Order: sequence, then C-alpha cells, then structure tokens
Amino acid sequence: MVDANHRDPFGFLGMHALTPEGDLVVRAFLPEAREVAIIDAESGARVAAMQRLHEAGLFAGAVSGRPAPFRYRLAVVTDAGDSVIDDAYRFPPLLGDEDTRLLREGQHWHAYTRLGAHPALVDGIAGVSFAVWAPNAFRVAVVGDFNGWDGRCHGMRLRHDCGVWEIFVPAATAAQLYKYEIKTAADARPILKIDPLAFQAERWPGTASIVADPDRYRWGDRVWMQARKDRQHAKEPMSIYEVHLGSWRRKPEEDARWLTYEEFADELPGYVKEMGFTHVELLPVSEFNFEGSLGYHPTALFAPTGRFGDPDGLRRLIDRCHQAGIGVILNWVAVQFPDEAEGLARFDGTVLYEHPDPRQQRHPIWNTLIYNYGSPQVANFLISNALFWLKEYHVDGLRIDGLASILYLDYGRGPGQWSHNRYGGHENLEAIDFLRQLNETVSRELPGTFTVAEEESGWPMVSRPTFVGGLGFGFKWNEAWLNETLRYMARNPIHRKYYHEELTHGPSYVFQENYITPLSHGLVSGGKGPLIGRMPGSHWDKCANLRLFYALMYAQPGKKLLFMGNEFAQYREWNHEISLDWHMLDDPLHKGMQTLIADLNTVYAATPALHEGDCAENGFAWIDSNDTDQSVISFLRFGAEDRRVATVICNFTPVVRQGYRIGVPYEGYYTERLNTDAARYGGSNVGNAGGVWADAEPMHGRPCSLPVVLPPYAAVILEYTGTKPATTDDVAESSALTT
Repeated sequence: MVDANHRDPFGFLGMHALTPEGDLVVRAFLPEAREVAIIDAESGARVAAMQRLHEAGLFAGAVSGRPAPFRYRLAVVTDAGDSVIDDAYRFPPLLGDEDTRLLREGQHWHAYTRLGAHPALVDGIAGVSFAVWAPNAFRVAVVGDFNGWDGRCHGMRLRHDCGVWEIFVPAATAAQLYKYEIKTAADARPILKIDPLAFQAERWPGTASIVADPDRYRWGDRVWMQARKDRQHAKEPMSIYEVHLGSWRRKPEEDARWLTYEEFADELPGYVKEMGFTHVELLPVSEFNFEGSLGYHPTALFAPTGRFGDPDGLRRLIDRCHQAGIGVILNWVAVQFPDEAEGLARFDGTVLYEHPDPRQQRHPIWNTLIYNYGSPQVANFLISNALFWLKEYHVDGLRIDGLASILYLDYGRGPGQWSHNRYGGHENLEAIDFLRQLNETVSRELPGTFTVAEEESGWPMVSRPTFVGGLGFGFKWNEAWLNETLRYMARNPIHRKYYHEELTHGPSYVFQENYITPLSHGLVSGGKGPLIGRMPGSHWDKCANLRLFYALMYAQPGKKLLFMGNEFAQYREWNHEISLDWHMLDDPLHKGMQTLIADLNTVYAATPALHEGDCAENGFAWIDSNDTDQSVISFLRFGAEDRRVATVICNFTPVVRQGYRIGVPYEGYYTERLNTDAARYGGSNVGNAGGVWADAEPMHGRPCSLPVVLPPYAAVILEYTGTKPATTDDVAESSALTT
C-alpha cells in the first residue's frame, strides 16, 4: 500500500471482517494524519481508535461486537486541525451489471454518462465518481487537487468484467484538477494520463483534466430541437458558414485577444443570420494542443477548448444560433489523435486506443496515431463522443475529414508498409464497419441530425444508406467540382473555350452522392492564396469573375459551404493567428461581394427550384452545355412541384451578349431573381429590367424559348413565375435584384 503496488486496494482498505466470529477491521491510508478514529455515521459515536501501522500514514482499527458492516466515518487529526471525513473505501461499486455488459460488448452508446468524472451524491454524500477504461493496467489511481496528487490515496477498483477502474471520492468537487496515475506492472514507474472522457480540460500547455460542473445550463432552443427530428435536409436549403473561432474576429483594442464564447454568442449568430446562411460550421472545438493544428490534434475529445471560455459558454453560443434559426455543425476529428505522453497513446501501457499493427498505427502524412477501429471499446468511445456532442451540446451535424486515410490500408504507404485485408484487398474493413455503425447509431438515436464526409478518393456510395451497401453519411463534400471549376476560372477568358469540359463535367456525377460544395478553409490556406487571387484580370475583372463563380456554385445542385472571409473576398491568404480583414468592407467592390453572398443565400432559400432538387437526379437539366465558342452555359433547376423552375445562364467572357436565346419548358414570364453584374455588387449594371417573356418558339429541345441579355463575366438566375409581377415594387420585393 505504501509503495502504491497493491492492485486491489478495495480488498485491503475500508471495512473488512477480521475474525470468523464477526469482529471488523477498518484500514485507511491518510498521509497527513497524526491520529485517526472510527465514528459511527448514524449516531456520531466514537467506535474505536486506529493505530498507525506505517509512518507513511497507514492506519488500522479493530471493531468488536459489531458483526455486520456499518456506515462509518473517520475522525482525523492533522497539523492543520481536526475534521471528520468519509472514507472512499466504504462505498459500493458504481457501475451496474447492465453498464459492465454494454461496456464489455462495446455497445454502451452513452458511456459518457458512466465513465469520466461526475459530481454525484452517493449514499447521501457529495463527491465525484471517477471511472476509466484501462483493462491492461496493473494499478490505477486518481490523483488531483483533492488528495495532494498522491497516487497512494485513491487507488481504484477494477471491474474485471469490463476493464474499467472506478472510485467515488467524497468531498471532491467541480473545478478541481485531476489525472489518472497508471502502473503497468508492480514496482513500475507510474505514468500520468488525462481522462479520455474529461468534460473539461486545462488549456494547453496545461494537460490536466478538470472535474466539470454538473450541466446546469438552461437551454432556450426548445422550438428548434422539437422541429429538428423531422428535418429533411436533402430537400431543404443548406448554406453553411465555416468559422475558425480564433481568427473570425478579435479585439484589437485589447491586444487582439480572442473573443469569448459569450461574445461569439452576441455577435456570430446575428451576422450569420443577416448574411442568410442556414448553418454555421465550427472548426474543431475539442481541447487541442497547439494553435497550428487548428483543432485537428484533439487532446480531450469530450471537452470544449478553454481558449474561449467554459463549456456553458459554448452551449450558449449554440443555443443562440438555434434561437436565431441557425443550425450548428462541428468538425469532428475521428481519424487520428496526437502522440502525447499524457494522452491516449499507450494509455494503459499497451496499444489500447491506437491500432496494434505498427504498419497501420501511424498516419503516414501527419505522423499522428490512428484509432483501432476493430476494437469494440474504441469504436464505442468514438460513437459515444459523437452522440455526446449531438445530444448534450445540441449540435446538429458532424463533419469528418480525411476519410480516405482510414478507408485504405495502403493510404500514403509503400510496398511492405501495409498488409492486405482478409480478402486480399486494400480496403480497411474495420474502419468501414466503424463508419457504418457510427452513422446507423446517429440516425437511430438522434433523428434529424446528420454526418458529413470529406472523402477525396472517389469511394462509392459514401452518402448512401448502409442497407444498400453505402457508408451511411448524410452528405459528402464535392471537392472534385471545385478543383475543376476553379482551374477553369483561373484561365484567361480568351482561352476558356478550349477547356469548356472543365466547366461542364461536374453535373455528370453530381447526383452520385448527396453533395455539399465546400469553399472551405483548406482552399485559402497552406500557400494556396485567396480565392480572388486565382481570378484573372484587373481588380474589377477579378471581382466580376468571383461573383460569377459564387453564383454558379449556388445555382448548381448540392448544398453550399463558404469559409469566413470569402464572403467579402479577402485579398490575402487566411492566417489563423490574426483576425479577418474586416476593413476591406470599406471598398465598394468588397462590400458588394458581401451583399452578393447575402442575396445568393436569400434567393437560394426562397427559390424551391434551387434547393429542393439538390440531391435528386430530376433536379437538374442542361439547356445548352455546348456553346464552347462563346463560353456560355445554361441549365435548368427543378423543384419538387410542377412548374417550380429556375433558369441559370452564365457568361464566362467580358462580352455583353444581347438577345441570347435559350430553350425553356414553359411559356410565360421569367422573373430575374439575381444578376451578378448589378451595380449593388459593383457590376456594370447590364441586365434584363426585372425579367424576360418566353414565347412558344422551340429551342434546345424545349417547347419554348426566351431572349436574355448576358452581362460580362456574369450569371443570371431567372425563376418561372408565369406572369409579370403587377408593379415595380412587387418585382423588387420578390427579387434579390432588379436591374
């Protein structure tokens, strides 16, 4: 006991039978005590004095005439004074039989309610229950502010049937720091580990876990949460604003400090709502080790980072978003974790969370560790974490990056650096099973939430249900379309006609998945430069081309994502260490870009034809994809109901084209909903005076056609309304733009 080598302290400390006749003995390890006595907890009477067995603080006292164990307390005399305390070793096991069974089988989806540190009342005594999975450890103790970080004081009980160590520590309280002291063998040097299920953690470079306050936050998003379970995301508008909290906006008057969660709650939802976005997506918010990782090196997967405040602050931010009608998506890191001495690496002295095969253990590019997805308990840990954010923090969706790195056994590896699966292929069958189980569990447990995959290898059926062989994600990022289209947009307009297929290839595969088109942080960092810097020509030309590109993205099938700063065409590459260049809004062209994004969001949400068919093959049809010489494309978007039609025409040259005729399905009036060349956006204001009439002149295989004026470097979006609005005011009210 004195050397912290006793593997079963509950078998020695506390109250035990001393003789067959029924005498009892109580043993306690109290290194600060000078004298200790046993107190009857019911009567308060002194039962027996305890003798010091070892100068380190080991005491024992015999109790005669009490054949049955009873509730007791300890009267302790120390140099600091006298006190009466409760003994951690008099309390019964914490986990029930059902908990141990589910943990053993890897099916305890709400394991976070049992593992970790939980302030609790046990037998009427306030304290904290601790539980941690470390099946191969020789001994585990919890150390912290409540015991002077002395591993001899609170050695834990091993539940052999599930590999979990547990203890209830009376008088431990919220906000105290703690870790687990783990020994891998008798007399081995102990290692200190963070709690894998800590709900709060020290901000890096600190590494301790923190006992979190019980969840006392009172949510105000009941209306949102009740409606969430019935949402049909594939048919609804989804326009996502991706945010890095550390650099969205700072306080320059206070040494450019970060905003707090509370300040974000006051500012971010209002801005996102004003801009017309339906969702906000946060880069990883789990506690992480250094700023350059952007949160993708999480050290405490269940703990919101303390950089911006406490956990309730993050709850308040999400709550305010919901009250404003804005959904919240988190970037969730489930493909790798950092190799840190006090983290998950070799947690109990063995390869527990990481893959056991050294060839599959490390990420070949990031040099981080990869989870052992074939372990039921590790998969349970990750799925429980996903449900934790979706349920306890009311998050609506999770986006997982870098899936290709775990789907393929040979990802980034050469010959001899990987091994085939049991069928001789290179697919990671364990990771596939994990992802399917994750998505099935999320869908079953929390209807209305969704997952998003970033998978660039072309893996089939990522966003198709598992029962038809898919991975079960709700959406997949469409990075292929972005790469092709941005390559086209960067070309000199004179040469674009020779690369027309880069522009028209995307719709050929756009319905193979439920796509989100992501203009994400990855496109404006890592030396790639800003989006506007990729556009050709003068400053005006660059802005006009970027407006055209944005309109094309919003008009094509698929949900939308835009990284912060792109909405006003920031002119430098994104830097995570400083604030966005909000001063650029003083420039009319950049202010016009911001206005365009707000109008695109408005038109996208208000026009059923532009969002109801985002994930349906009948939601898109070409009008003309072959006008190579003039670098013009035109297409139709269809809503769920008859005659819900939008017509989109894009001109990728600086030439104004008068009377450009295209085929349309219906005769009647087509209202001009948006024109990227409008003066309000900084354009030259060439347009169609509010709309165009279509007559019964067949063209492009359609029964009717209409003549449209095509502005330079511009997109025009027309919606079929049948008749012309009665007044100019009606036109302005129903349209984001009247030129």
